Amino acid sequence: MVILCGGRGTRLQEHTREIPKPLVEIGGEPIVGHVIRVYAAQGFERFVLATGYKGELIEYYARAAHWPGGVTVECVDTGVQTPTGGRIKLLEGRLGVAGTFCATYADGVADIDLNALLAFHAGHGRLATMTVVRPELQFGVAELDGDGRVSGFREKPRSEHWVNGGFFCFERGALEHMTRESVLEREPLRELAATDELRAYRHAGFWECMDTYKDAVALNDLWAAGQAPWRVWEQV
Repeated sequence: MVILCGGRGTRLQEHTREIPKPLVEIGGEPIVGHVIRVYAAQGFERFVLATGYKGELIEYYARAAHWPGGVTVECVDTGVQTPTGGRIKLLEGRLGVAGTFCATYADGVADIDLNALLAFHAGHGRLATMTVVRPELQFGVAELDGDGRVSGFREKPRSEHWVNGGFFCFERGALEHMTRESVLEREPLRELAATDELRAYRHAGFWECMDTYKDAVALNDLWAAGQAPWRVWEQV
């Protein structure tokens, strides 16, 4: 299980001048810890964190944290400037000689059913599966009729479009589409799609990416209110 932890988090500069983005806390726990626990609660045990910016702080956290029984967390420095696809490619030798491996971002949480995701991936037989989500829009929406009359409003509805939500499954053959200079979301995924080797797993439940300070506040508010849907480790 690969977690991409190397970015600078430039849109979270209120926090990331001193610590890397994966260590920004939600409810007193770094968000990467939340991501690990989502996977660990559903049977994953081996985690490799692809670090970069201030990676030594992530490694210190990983060594000091108390993980569930059987869980191991290893940090691998994949460079400060390395893009997302390049980080996965650099871990090729640590991913085993065959079979499926999973990857995700260190800043996204969801109440995703990972066993259903893995079953979907195994069922279609392609090299890659990308979880897609329909996020809430940032603003409310005005509903208009044909002549411009405002008929009503909807407060932050879900987008009509499906977007990349992370939570990937890959076969080793997908690594052939990645280089050390690859941005995962560009050439690798585009090539996999063009060769009919990419499928989308639709997740209609809760999903949130901690991209900005506002997102961090919203996630902390959910946690404080006892309404954190991604807290699946207390539901299994």
